[in-house]
Parts: sequence; structure tokens; C-alpha cells
Amino acid sequence: MQPFTPEFARTEIDPPSDAIAIGDVTYSVELRNGIGWVHERGPDGVTEYRIEHAMGGKNVYFFLTELERGRLQVLPLAYDVRRREWYNTTAAAVRHEADLDDEAIDWRDPELTFNTSCYTCHVSQLSTNYDLETDTYNTVWLEPGINCETCHGPGGEHVRACNDENCPEGTAIISNKDFTAQQISDLCAPCHAKMWPITQTFTPGDRYFDHYDLAAFEHPDFYPDGRDLGENFTYTLWLTSPCLASGELDCLDCHTSSGRYLFTGSQANDACLPCHAERVGDAPAHTHHAADSPGNECVSCHMPTTEFARIRRSDHSMRPPTPSATIAFGSPNACNLCHDDEDAAWADRWVRQWHKTDYQAHILRRAQLIDDARKRQWDRLPEMLGYLESERRDAIFAAALIRLLEDSGDERLWPVLVRLLQNDPAPIVRGSAATSLGAYLTSEAGAALLAATRDDYRVVRIRAAESLAGYPQELVPVEERRGLELAFGELLAALRSRPDDYFTHYGLGNLHLGRGELPQALAAFETALKLRPDFLPALVNIAMTQAQLGEADAAEASLREALEIEPTNAAAHFNLGLLMLERGDGRQAEVHLRAALETTPRFPAAAFNLCVLLAEDRLDEAIEWCRRAAELQPGDPRNAYTLAFYQNLGGDAPGAASTLRELIARHPRYGDAYVLLGTVYEEVADTAAAIAAYRQALEREVLAEPDRRVIEARLLALQRR
Repeated sequence: MQPFTPEFARTEIDPPSDAIAIGDVTYSVELRNGIGWVHERGPDGVTEYRIEHAMGGKNVYFFLTELERGRLQVLPLAYDVRRREWYNTTAAAVRHEADLDDEAIDWRDPELTFNTSCYTCHVSQLSTNYDLETDTYNTVWLEPGINCETCHGPGGEHVRACNDENCPEGTAIISNKDFTAQQISDLCAPCHAKMWPITQTFTPGDRYFDHYDLAAFEHPDFYPDGRDLGENFTYTLWLTSPCLASGELDCLDCHTSSGRYLFTGSQANDACLPCHAERVGDAPAHTHHAADSPGNECVSCHMPTTEFARIRRSDHSMRPPTPSATIAFGSPNACNLCHDDEDAAWADRWVRQWHKTDYQAHILRRAQLIDDARKRQWDRLPEMLGYLESERRDAIFAAALIRLLEDSGDERLWPVLVRLLQNDPAPIVRGSAATSLGAYLTSEAGAALLAATRDDYRVVRIRAAESLAGYPQELVPVEERRGLELAFGELLAALRSRPDDYFTHYGLGNLHLGRGELPQALAAFETALKLRPDFLPALVNIAMTQAQLGEADAAEASLREALEIEPTNAAAHFNLGLLMLERGDGRQAEVHLRAALETTPRFPAAAFNLCVLLAEDRLDEAIEWCRRAAELQPGDPRNAYTLAFYQNLGGDAPGAASTLRELIARHPRYGDAYVLLGTVYEEVADTAAAIAAYRQALEREVLAEPDRRVIEARLLALQRR
């Protein structure tokens, strides 16, 4: 980060090129008396934006201008340092993948507001001085770039004590000389991770997961095998590296504290020499490349460089080339990054010829689990669950699987998550398990989550508190209430730590909504909408909260406002459909539920409610909608139960029985399924099958006591006939 000065303009960038069109607006750069201007020409005329700061320089320069209320905004034109050309800032960040619905954002988007999104990693000792009441910044910082105090803490006392040649030891500054490899990595991670901050108080020496949560391979910016697709900032992949796991390597072994790489040219392989002397000593025998070729450098194969948004980044997982993953998932591999005139099958043949052991197999196997989970294909669920508890499981892959598996809703998942929350050594795994268990608040899950509110890591405590937001307070033992209260306080502090971020207010609203604190929820959602008027999830949740407050007219007005902004918004149509149902207007309810499903065909709640609405006079169609809901959301037993109910009502007793048997296999705790199955058999006079169904239910140890009493009574009545 540096000021845009005449000297910068003269030495760092080339003269502006032709105007660049973005939609129906064109942008051009003018350098006038050493001052940079971006001109915006469109239907509303011409606007000038002064370039105040330049950010970057290794790959690209981004430029900042000051907008209203103190916002420093990334301008729509950036400069490619290597190609020496100007380009469209946001278009370069689009991920061109067939299965990703991705498009360029507007340059005024809050994601490109420096005060909100960028500042912590580009300047030092910054204060945003944000005022929520007026939505205004008065941002100041001590120094551009990253200074000494960022990594060593406040240095004023150190300077005072060492202003002569006799500097005493331990003079009020944090030294990393005694840091572990993990502490060094955690020190660098805040600026080199795709993360979510949960505090603003990270201090050198602190543990990363006390201050941040981290994206893993559930995120679409990663390929299923973990290679980079979008911008991921290194740390996630670094946590998968065997070099870090060894405890022998940290960031400063290869980089200076300012980030420069230490090993270049003829010293390229010296970085790996201390731990891999047997391979580095005779590198060509290991690399199968000539000694003086780029392919003989360790980093060429183990840290291949790819590019996204014109920024080059090296893979820090240290994995060997995996062309088989390229064949399976389209991810990059080191071989074809150099040999771009060949395909991945060619590279795979060479790799298998050179290495008799199939080192790619386990990489491909776990990547396939991620890929299946992303696609909601659960045929390999037992293998996924087995991986989570295997000795060879990688924490990042495990966290990603946990976050994806919640959509399966399978009963077999929850006991595994409880055990992971209780026993897994990695805080990212425990935190992910805590989040997912929020969808399964049984007594066992509740007890594990309550214990997790006392976890050693803050990220686990707040994820547990988040999942317990709607947990009945009367079920919380007295001895657990203090821990829950403290963890909930940490969660609130995390959500309030970034008052200028609309999404944290949205999260705060959801938290209050889950706890039944409706006025507080409404206020938080309204703040989110104030900060970002086009953020429709906040407007839809305002309507949901208004409806729960008994303000049906206001709720309807909010939903119709959302549909005016985005006529195809599925959530708005769905909630308006539910509101119309409550008001007894079945015709309008049907219109909006169908509209929700037309926009989002994979919307199980809309399909379920449309099923119930149509069942009275269009039973066959209703059954098909219930079938879709059950297929889309097998984790919610109500879907399959309702399907079976209507199948039986329509005279298809065998179909209903089959649906219920499948439901019981997936959800053995769901007592209503046993009752309905017995009823189906009783209605067709198959007493033996009904008795067998009730007895099977009573053999289930997991059956809740109230359900057990109901089934015992039905069995007794049947046996007395």
C-alpha cells in the first residue's frame, strides 16, 4: 500500500491504454500533473474518481478512491505489472467453470471496500473509526504496508529501551525466536487465509483458531482435490502439508518476514535440503528431469504455480503431481503446467511409469469423497464417515466433509459428529462438527455441544453456542449454564466485532431469531439491510420476523418489496406462499410456491408445502411433490413420512409400506414411522406384519420413551383382538 504520487505514476505504471467497457459504461485512466484519475462515462454522464492509493505491486496494482462517507473503494481498473497493461478489476476474478454460477460484481460492492475487506493486510495499526449510526468511516493508519509491530506487537517501550547501544534482553517486544512452527504459521495466517474473523484482537504468539475460522475444501474456490481454483491465500493448503505436520518447517524457513522467497536460482533446492538430503543430493534421479532444467527444481513439482485474477500463487500442500486428479476433476497438475502441449493422460502415464507405488490413489480417493458430497451423492456415505474417524484423516479434508455432509441428513452421521466433537484433536474439525450438530439437537448432541462450550479453542466454543441458540433452556443442566452463557457472550462479541459488515448483522439477526428474541432479530436484520439495501436475505428475514410478531401486513409488504427488487427470488416466493397459506388464500399460496420451485427446483421445503396444499383435491400431483421433497432432503423424516401418508391415503398401501421401511432404516429414532407402518398393515388386515412392525420398533434402544409407550399400547390392543 502506498500513496499514488507523481513518482509512482512515472516509475511503476505505463501510460493509460484505451477505455475499457464494463456494461454500458466505459472507464479510462488519465494522468494529469502526476495525479491519477479514472473517468466513468455512461448514460448518466461523466464522473471523475481521483486515485488516492495504490495497493499491491508484485503481480498487479489495485487503486483506491475515496467515495461518500469515508469509503475507500477499489477502482474498476487495475494494472497488470507483468503484462504491463490495464484491465477490468472484477471481470478478472470470475471463475470460468461450467458448474459455477459466477459473474463479475460491481466495483462499488462492499467486498471491494478497503475499510471493510482489505485493510488488515495492507496497512499497519489501522483504525476504521466507523460510526454505525451514520454509516461513516474516518479511517486512519500508522504506516502503509506491514510494519514491525504487526509481527512483534507494540514497540514503543522497546524503542525507548534500545535507543543506545546497550539494548537489554527482553525489552517489551514479542520475539518469535522461541515460537513453534505452528505459532510462526499462525502468525502469518491472518493475512494469508480465506477466513472469517471472530475477534479483532489477534496478537503475535496467539493461536489462529482463537481468532479466526477457516474455509476448507467445501468452498467452490477449491477443486475437490484441494488445488486452488479461486483465490485462497495459502493457509488452508499449508495446513495439509506434511512439512508443517512434521513440526520441522515454518514460513520463515523459506521466506523472509516480509514474504520474499529465500531460495532462487542455483539455490532453488536448498529449501528442501535439510529434510530431504537423500533426494536433493541426486535430484535428477528423483525428478526425472535434467539437472539444469526447471523440472529439476523441487518447487516445480511440489509447489506448482497457477494464476487467478492475474495473481500468481504457488501450491503450499507440497503434494507430488497428480495428473489423475486432473482427469477426474479438471484440477491443475505440475506436469501439464510445463508440458502444456500434452494432456493429463500423457502425464499420468509417465508418473505411473516412474513410480511403481500408486501414490495418487489416496489423494484421488479422498477427493472423490469431497466431489460426491458436493454433488449430494451419498452412495459412499459409509466410506465418508469412515474417513472422518480414520487415523490417516487430514483435518482440512475432514472439516470440508463435515460441512458438506450436513446436507445428507442421514442418521448415521450424527453419532460420528458427536464423537468428533468430543475427541478430535483439530479445532477446525471440532468446530465444524459443532456447527453441523445444530441440525440434530438430541439429548446426546446437546450434551456434547454443552461440553464444547468449555472447549480450549474459542472457535469451537462459539460454534457450539451458535448451534445451541434454539436449545430449550430447561434442558440445560445447572452446572452447564455458566459455560453456555460465557460461550454465548463470545459469540455475540464475534458477531459485533465488525459493525460495518452487513453479513455479521444478518448472522446476529439469525441468532436472535433462533432464540426467539424477535425485536432484537428485527433490529439486526434492518441494520444489515441498511448497510446493504440489495441484500434480499435480510429483507426476507425481516418479513419472517414480522410474521412471528403478528405483523402479517408488514410481512407481506416486505416480501412484495423483495419481489419487486428480484421477481424470481425463491425465498421471497416461498415465504409469501406460507403467509398466504396462513391467511387461507390457497390460490395465491400455490402461485408463489410454484414460482419458488420454478426458480429453484431443488427446494424441498417448497415441494413439501405444495404437496400438503394440493393433497385435498389433487392427490396424485401432491404425492409427486412429496416424493421430490423426500428425494431432495432425505435427512428430514417428515418428507418421507408425509409421502407414505398420502400414498396410503391414495390406496397404495404397498408403496406406503416400502417408503416407511426405507425411512425407518434411515431414521430409526423416528417413532411416527413405526406407528404409521403398523397402521398401514392393520388397514389391509395384515395383523402379523403390523405386530412385527411394532415389535421391531420396541427393539430399538434409540426409540424415545413417549414413542415407546404409544407403540406398546398399539401392540397390546392388536394382540387382544
